[in-house]
Amino acid sequence: MNEQMKKGGISVETEHIFPIIKKWLYSEKEIFLREIVSNACDACTKLKRLSSLGQADFSGENFRIDVKLDKDAKTLTVSDNGIGMTEDELEKYICSIALSGALDFISKYEGETEGNSSGIIGHFGLGFYSAFMVSDKVDVITKSYTDAPSLKWTCTDDGEYEIDATYERDGRGTDVVMHITDEEAEYLGAFKIRDILDKYCSFMPIDIYFDDGEEHKDDKKEEPKPINDTTPLWQKAPSECTDDDYKAFYRKVFNDYKEPLFWIHLNADYPLNFKGILYFPKISHEYESLEGQVKLYYNQVFVADNIKEIIPEYMLMLRGVLDCPELPLNVSRSYLQNNAYVSKVQTHITKKVADKLTGMLSNDRPSYEKIWGDIRMFIEYACLRDTKFRDRMKDSMLFETTDGKHVTMQEYLDDAKEKHADTFYYTTDKVAQAQYVSMYNKQGIDVVILDTVIDSQYITQLEGDNKDLKFLRVDADIASAMKADGDVKENEKITALFKKVSGKDDLTVKFEALLDEGTPAILNTSEEDRRFTDMMKVYGMGDMPSNEKLTIVVNTKNPLISSLGDKLDADENSTDAETLAKRIWMLSLLSYRRLSAEELQEFLGEFYSALGQ
Repeated sequence: MNEQMKKGGISVETEHIFPIIKKWLYSEKEIFLREIVSNACDACTKLKRLSSLGQADFSGENFRIDVKLDKDAKTLTVSDNGIGMTEDELEKYICSIALSGALDFISKYEGETEGNSSGIIGHFGLGFYSAFMVSDKVDVITKSYTDAPSLKWTCTDDGEYEIDATYERDGRGTDVVMHITDEEAEYLGAFKIRDILDKYCSFMPIDIYFDDGEEHKDDKKEEPKPINDTTPLWQKAPSECTDDDYKAFYRKVFNDYKEPLFWIHLNADYPLNFKGILYFPKISHEYESLEGQVKLYYNQVFVADNIKEIIPEYMLMLRGVLDCPELPLNVSRSYLQNNAYVSKVQTHITKKVADKLTGMLSNDRPSYEKIWGDIRMFIEYACLRDTKFRDRMKDSMLFETTDGKHVTMQEYLDDAKEKHADTFYYTTDKVAQAQYVSMYNKQGIDVVILDTVIDSQYITQLEGDNKDLKFLRVDADIASAMKADGDVKENEKITALFKKVSGKDDLTVKFEALLDEGTPAILNTSEEDRRFTDMMKVYGMGDMPSNEKLTIVVNTKNPLISSLGDKLDADENSTDAETLAKRIWMLSLLSYRRLSAEELQEFLGEFYSALGQ
């Protein structure tokens, strides 16, 4: 049987592979320019590396890349003064598809040490052939740093090439001349090329110059400037960067006139090996898009915009740049979704965000309190989604009180020990619930503001993590600190009357002696019932029949309640008593929630009637 088995290698004919390259090599054709410029950048990086190793002496050279457009000749040329190629190298790396010279170079001069980053971009050997996505002919003119003879390699889009060994290039390096097809004439537009260079090459490590081929007849000829920043902010140490540097970089990259709330400078070493800067943007209002933008780079080469997979989903509002040389240049979303390295990057980012916030609380609390209102909802959501993040942030979460103070959970509970131990009192609307808030504040009880959709889930989680902790809305209970000493007697006549005027036979009537004598009565509903109602609204079930179970707390210290009792004692059917009870009920209801249309009409009728008396 073994004698009948055959082995061999797959062969591909160039006339079959080139049509595939032209159409399918990259999803976006404009990437061809990134690939060609990246190759030029590698050529310079290799020569710099050889100089540093003592294999060549070009340490004082000014390396550069020139991109030149010639509309008349219909060519786009990328030139470098890098390492160049000999005839053997040209035939090995250019005449053979998918054989990367970068990998050979790294293997020879960088070794195989794990975690070592060479700064060389190309690894696959296909990038050069992306030129044929927009060209029907490509010339490569090259001269090796070894002073070997110059060469001109010409190849058409059918895969046929020729090498001219008599061609003279002035100086070492390589020119890639792309003859743009009529179908791709848009790539002969200066604006288009400049736009691509700005997008993909703004931070490449070698100076890039763009010549649009136009003659500029200015009286004053300015020295050309590189279009890129070879040392972007993320490549520098945080100690070298000022606040103004970070803000300027943010404006440059994201064109956002608003200053970011804070930023995090990332510099992860082995085994992660990535750098970057993440910003928390200022959100102007709740209707503004909450989607951030993270730009992914590979050794300073732009790879993709808004890569969500590399940021934890609960931190997608972040903006920034990440330079990840451990990811392939032509990374796919499916690759990112199932990659262990990406998972570790996410974990690292989460830790750094928590470290940044806890550090701000400890070292610059006024600044932390200033931004807390902008970040609170997002940080609470992150705590809901990530247990490790919640554990790191548990002592740094703030609560804002109705009088504008910011307190941590422990600070609030320490202050509450004497009056309401282990209980948070909160309001979801400090204007609508102002009557309740005022009663609590008069007794020295701080009320915190929890007015976002996510707060209900967040405090439920906090209660789950701390078994003795309770969160009660101000209209859910009467704190013991608000009650006066002494026995309180119930009044069955008043109880019956409030059930009558409210139209609620299931109304619970309680009698309490409150320290705030100015309030005749307030309405309560249990925290559990209210949270259930809020949850139904969140899940789009707010149109279900209301199961509102109200309790009216009658203040026996209030003169109106005393008067009501006197009227009922004199006449159980007193119309004056009924009118007074009705007005107390409507005012209590108005303090508790927004009135329905029918309730508002009834309230106004009662009010206008009182004016005439």
